[in-house]
Order: sequence, then structure tokens, then C-alpha cells
Amino acid sequence: MSKPAIDNKDAEAIIAAQQSVAVCDRSHWGRIKVSGDDRLRFLHNQSTNDFQSLKPGQGCDTVFVSSTARTIDLATAYVRDDAVILLVSPNRREFLIEWLDKYIFFADKVELADITNYTCTFSLIGPKSHGIIETLTAGELTGKPYGSHQVYTISSAEGVRIAVGSGLASPGYTLNFPVTDKEVVWQKLLKLGAVEMSETAWEMLRVLEGRPVPEKELTDDYNPLEVGLWQTVSFSKGCYIGQETIARLNTYKGVKQNLWGIRLNAAVEAGTMITIGEEKVGKITSYTETNDGYFGLGYIRTKAGGVGLKVQVGEAEGEVVTIPFVSHEYPA
Repeated sequence: MSKPAIDNKDAEAIIAAQQSVAVCDRSHWGRIKVSGDDRLRFLHNQSTNDFQSLKPGQGCDTVFVSSTARTIDLATAYVRDDAVILLVSPNRREFLIEWLDKYIFFADKVELADITNYTCTFSLIGPKSHGIIETLTAGELTGKPYGSHQVYTISSAEGVRIAVGSGLASPGYTLNFPVTDKEVVWQKLLKLGAVEMSETAWEMLRVLEGRPVPEKELTDDYNPLEVGLWQTVSFSKGCYIGQETIARLNTYKGVKQNLWGIRLNAAVEAGTMITIGEEKVGKITSYTETNDGYFGLGYIRTKAGGVGLKVQVGEAEGEVVTIPFVSHEYPA
């Protein structure tokens, strides 16, 4: 089987993320500031995770869903003393602000602000990211739960909020800070050994690791349990948008399709049907090529099988494999 030709810099960045440390500029992602006394209760009622139990310095991933539990976006929330910062997908920023604003009623003490243009986000990705964090005197974050965050000074840049979690399944950290400090922070991270990762390489890695994104894995066709985002869903909290549907799916084991990785022997296109013999069992949602070969993400009917399943994708042959970002285990 011939291997695809990949840009050398992208290949180096992916290897760095897997074996050492890479840094990716994610400043084009959206950042929404939610403030006001009712901010935690409000987000608790509008998304899948439990915000009421979070304290300043903590964070979580959460999914915004429609009233029928169809996925809108996977967001990361960082709880501060005065506000919650939501890191959202680039193509969902404006939609989410408008969507959330519709649910703020007259008596609610909640304010929304789009702070994307005034701030930056970098992700450190890889097993050696911990060493950089320790060098930056933020070593107390290592070993802390996902989403934990504190403010540090990097070189002349004050107010750099460093959080546990790379945004992917790989270990790492996310840095949020004012846009005026962008060059200072970037150069410091490169000087400490992080390898620059392009948006193209990030996309390759997010497909390999199975992080779902809007308009591909997160659409009106799928709910969070089908995606495999169990870690973002609280089954013990009270009512929220889409809660009834998600609770019913969990109670009656009603997940009819799951998101999987598919190792392929040839190139395919997103949208291609996945078949077994003459039977259609799913659809490819994302596709990438790396030096290790051809790889796709796709939803496959639960009854068709899971890991190890041999499938046909157009003219290509594929095998279903696990992807580390998602899980298809029912909670105990």
C-alpha cells in the first residue's frame, strides 16, 4: 500500500505532539465571557455538564444541544472568580452567542460578551508539555484534574491563564491571555522546545484522536451519546435543554450508532457511505492522510459491530478502531 505524501513540517508537528511537545495557535476559536450572579445556574441549564458544582479554578467540557438533544457544539468552560470563559468552535461562536442570548430572561443576572478579538488561545500538546509548564513555574498544575487553571506571568506577559488539557486526547495545556501578549508568549514556548503546529496538522491530529467538530461529527443528525461524549454529560443534575432525550437514551440503552475511527487502505471523501456487503451501516464524517496512512471518522450502526469490524468505504477497505477522545462505554 502506498503511503500519502505529507508536508514535512506537519509530519514533524504530529510526531512532536505524540512523542514530545507541539504548540498550536487556536486564537481563531471563539471565546465567550459569561458573567453575572446567575452565570453558573444559567450554563447548568443550557448544556450537558454540571456547572453548579464547579468552583473558581475548575473547568469542564460541555455540549450545547438542541431541545431534541442534537449536538450544536462541544465547548470547554473555565470558571473564574468573576465569570466563566467558554472556548467554542470557530464556526459556532456567533451562533452560540445568539442562541444563549435567547434563553436570558428579564430577571436573569447573566451577561454575554464576545472576547475573541481581544484574547488568544494556544495549546501545548504532547507528553513533554509538563516540562514546559514546570519551567514556566506553573508546575502545581501537573496532575490536577482536567480543566483546572491558574493565572501566571510568562516573560513580560501577565495574566496568562494556563489550564490542564490540550483540547485533544493527547496530554497538554491550554493558554488563554490578552492578544497584546501573543508574540511574547509564542516565542517563549518555541524557545522552550515546543514545535510549531499548523492548523492543517491540528486537523490531522484531531481526526486521528477522534475529537468531534461541528458540521462534521456534531450535527442535527447526532446526539452526545452517539458521539461518545459521556464525560461531558451529567446524569444526576436536574433539567436542562435536551435532558429528557439524553436520559431516555441512557436508561433504555437506545444509542443506535457510534462514532469510530476507520483505518483505510486508500483515500476516501467525507460523506462516503460505509457498507458491509450490500448493506449501508454508516457514513464517513471526516478524513485525513498522514505518513502512517489513510484514516477516517464515521458513524456506524451499533448492531453492525465495533472495533475490528471490516468495512467497505467506497472503493477502499477499512477496519474499525478505537479513537481516544471518545468512549462508548455506558457509565457504571
